[in-house]
Amino acid sequence: MTDLSDLLLPETVLERLAAANKKSLFQQLATAAAAAYGLDAAAVAEGLVKREKLGSTGFGSGVATPHARIAGLNHVVGVFARLAQPIDFQAVDDLPVDIVFMLLSPVDAGALHLKALARVSRRLRERGFVDKLRGAGSRDAIYALLTADEARDAA
Repeated sequence: MTDLSDLLLPETVLERLAAANKKSLFQQLATAAAAAYGLDAAAVAEGLVKREKLGSTGFGSGVATPHARIAGLNHVVGVFARLAQPIDFQAVDDLPVDIVFMLLSPVDAGALHLKALARVSRRLRERGFVDKLRGAGSRDAIYALLTADEARDAA
């Protein structure tokens, strides 16, 4: 399944997000998650920073998947951001990041967290798909791309 609609809400797709650095980005992602999912923004930002200290979640080609386990969640949720300007992310290929898909999971999610992360990572490793995300003209267009099942696209 390539459809990511179970992880996103329309209001959790951010476009032209201006962030000077990771800290600013994480704060903005946390604020969006707090508003959409009723979470504590400070706890989300802290969780992202804590995970990032283990190693960069920038996996290359301008894409990052920051993630954290957060108390108070009962299922995996996400926030997608297309940045106005790429930022340094200490990614594995040293390229700056402009496409970000943040995942938040319940503390005890275990395999569910890993499966969601693998699904998102697989989708965002597809160069053609990422090019479409970068070229999408609006938040609605980005949301439609992220939530469309590939099988429907091929029909």
